[in-house]
Amino acid sequence: MERLVERLEKAVERLETVCQGPGMCGEGSSKGVAQYVQAFDALLSGPVAEYIKISKEVGGDVQKHAEMVHAGLMSERALLVVASQHQQPAENAFSALLKPISEQIQVVQNFREKNRGSKMFNHLSAVSESIPALGWVAMAPKPGPYVKEMTDAAMFYTNRILKEYKDVDKKQVDWVKAYLSIWTELQAYIKEYHTTGLTWSKTGPVATEGAKAAPAAPAGVAPPPPGPPPPPAPMSSSTDDSASRSALFAQINRGEGITSGLRHVSDDMKTHKNPALKNQGGPVRSGPKPFTAPKPACNANPSQTTSPKAPPLLELEGKKWRVENQENATNLVISDTELKQVAYVFKCTNSTLQIKGKINSITLDNCKKMGLVFDDVVGIVEIINSRDVKVQVMGKVPTISINKTDGCHVYLSQSSLDCEIVSAKSSEMNVLIPTDGGDFTEFPVPEQFKTVWNGQKLVTTVTEIAG
Repeated sequence: MERLVERLEKAVERLETVCQGPGMCGEGSSKGVAQYVQAFDALLSGPVAEYIKISKEVGGDVQKHAEMVHAGLMSERALLVVASQHQQPAENAFSALLKPISEQIQVVQNFREKNRGSKMFNHLSAVSESIPALGWVAMAPKPGPYVKEMTDAAMFYTNRILKEYKDVDKKQVDWVKAYLSIWTELQAYIKEYHTTGLTWSKTGPVATEGAKAAPAAPAGVAPPPPGPPPPPAPMSSSTDDSASRSALFAQINRGEGITSGLRHVSDDMKTHKNPALKNQGGPVRSGPKPFTAPKPACNANPSQTTSPKAPPLLELEGKKWRVENQENATNLVISDTELKQVAYVFKCTNSTLQIKGKINSITLDNCKKMGLVFDDVVGIVEIINSRDVKVQVMGKVPTISINKTDGCHVYLSQSSLDCEIVSAKSSEMNVLIPTDGGDFTEFPVPEQFKTVWNGQKLVTTVTEIAG
């Protein structure tokens, strides 16, 4: 990692040296590499290098994640070089060229899924939620807004980091600024060079599946070093949300070009206008099947339709209680708990889990019709990518997070009324407050907001939910 940072710093120095003379930047220095590739190199040498540097200082999972992000950016640079030297290819060839980027996006997201117990989980989540922004190369005609949308997806977690470390660790705050600046600068870069989509060369050969960038580097400028090799194969237990997002990216936003791969069928090729064709053996059509999109370049969970159903699991692995793939299990109980332990509940359906004692945190991920009853949690209870979930607090919990969830009822106890409930991208949420008579009073969590400009700043207020 140290060598990587050193090489990036040297690249910055060489760029500065080259640009000192008149006419050396811009058009004057684009003999070996296109101008927009040089601009991307500047992004790598600037915001990306700063992000990698600070990630190295933070260390641990954050540093490893940064190496994976850098590998994805280097895959994107390779595609930009190919585009600068080739004409736009057919859809199937383009999908093959996108495959390295798609695979690296999946690697980044799977790393988050494998490390849900990490102390830096908010950092990993911020990166994982926004890394699909690398797919802007396939998002015509509005790649810039697509990057903005992916950046906004990271804000939920970067705001958590800022709240936690604002007055504690300035390095964490700098990390947030450095990471977000990558996508801010990328939006400006896209606006200048690829406003309506990836810009391809008007000359040169048509790009093919095996097209590679020319090895020569521009005079006086050292290209950024290649990224590290990808980590081991992704886990098969990645979330449905991550899988669908990567598959969507891989199939490409085709727009009006969806019919470009279809053959024109003349009258003499139509059986209803040429009956003699009906008597011929074999298939009439020799071209591709109409309306058949190319296979996704990055098929998350390719064995999902063929692999056997995962077995139910309830076990303690280190400090993590794993409750996975439970169906119609109404008597799940975890009783032998310790303060340092966490619970991770994944893909459980129509089941109920009771956790006794005091533990560090609880995460419900991809659960449906799930009931959770627990005594005390000292950290956070997080509900993500779930549906029809009921959570009952018997003791105390400081924070409950509801993210990408439809249908969530939270029953608070008298001692947990000061609990902070944070929600994002969710609907049908209700908090039930206990009454003196032992019943509960239900209060809906607002889902709609009204924002107005008061002359100095934006003011946001809750729009009352009817009924």
